[in-house]
Amino acid sequence: MPLPEKYLEYISAVRRYSSRTTEIYAGVLEDFIAYAFPEAANPGRVTDGALKEALTPQMIRNYEAHLLGEKSRNPRTVNLHISVLSGFCRFLMKKGILTSNPAKTVARPKQEKRLPEFYRKDMMAGYFARSDIFAGEDTVPSPEGFLQKYLQARSRPGYRPENDRVFSEMARLSDKPEKLAAWIFEKRLKRAIIATLYATGIRRAELVSLKTGSIDFSRSIMKVTGKGDKTREIPLVPSLCKEISLYLQAVEATVCGNRGWDSPLFVTSKGTPVYPEFVDRAVKSELGEAEGFTARKSPHVLRHTLATELLEEGTDLNSIKELLGHSSLAATQVYTHNTVAKLKKVYETAHPRAKSGGKHGD
Repeated sequence: MPLPEKYLEYISAVRRYSSRTTEIYAGVLEDFIAYAFPEAANPGRVTDGALKEALTPQMIRNYEAHLLGEKSRNPRTVNLHISVLSGFCRFLMKKGILTSNPAKTVARPKQEKRLPEFYRKDMMAGYFARSDIFAGEDTVPSPEGFLQKYLQARSRPGYRPENDRVFSEMARLSDKPEKLAAWIFEKRLKRAIIATLYATGIRRAELVSLKTGSIDFSRSIMKVTGKGDKTREIPLVPSLCKEISLYLQAVEATVCGNRGWDSPLFVTSKGTPVYPEFVDRAVKSELGEAEGFTARKSPHVLRHTLATELLEEGTDLNSIKELLGHSSLAATQVYTHNTVAKLKKVYETAHPRAKSGGKHGD
């Protein structure tokens, strides 16, 4: 087995890295080999000996310059590539193949510290209020009745159904009950995904791996398997318990019945498990249709939103760390930047000394 494959097997089986992380590492190693051996028709056929000889500080510096220059990669991405190569070299040192880590002497490009993005409470409340109709107790609504109920919920001065993309799509499918039912179910599914991400702060991969047995309604908790196969329990608010319960009823009524405790929790209208890209598209489409969402639409921003809200409400960092499944407190502390910035703004606009520039006897 070639050295890169041995390394990927090591981080997957021993270090317990996620399949997504393993894929990223594989891509980085493949890119480096393709750069170091441009004449090789197939990077997978480069010998271990040749690869060992290519792992020099100069080659890695040249690769870094190639990524920054010709590839126009941002410093964050370049740092990731160098970190992967450094980890690979450490693995080779353990195996006695290298005597030192050539990546360790390569200077990393500086990257700006990016504060976590998050959504405001009123934006999230507005989204759930407008989409509440898709989480109702009627799991298989009739086309006519549902469209009428939808219009009643939207009834306000200035509302025009012809300008409402959601209503237009439902009206287009109204003469095809089965297709409309599947479309409404997908809307229910997408809302349930967003509600779960927002209320629990779990990662995208963790959501995709949830089973029906992951939800313990009697205790109102969710069992989540995170990075390194570490399991944690997350408390569920009553509203989320109800939403997931109604969603599961809709699955049995419109998609498939007789589901076991080990069946995927979130499935599409065709009964197939959701996958990472589906979750990305669900968040992007749902929040993209809502008003006021200017930040990036992604599952991770919902995770940031929960952490920021908890911190602003006075929750201690250790509790947030356990909830999010962080391995160290340092990963959680990044959220304090948002709250400190907010506190500074409040201070500057409200504190007497800040407003007067420190005058009046000071």
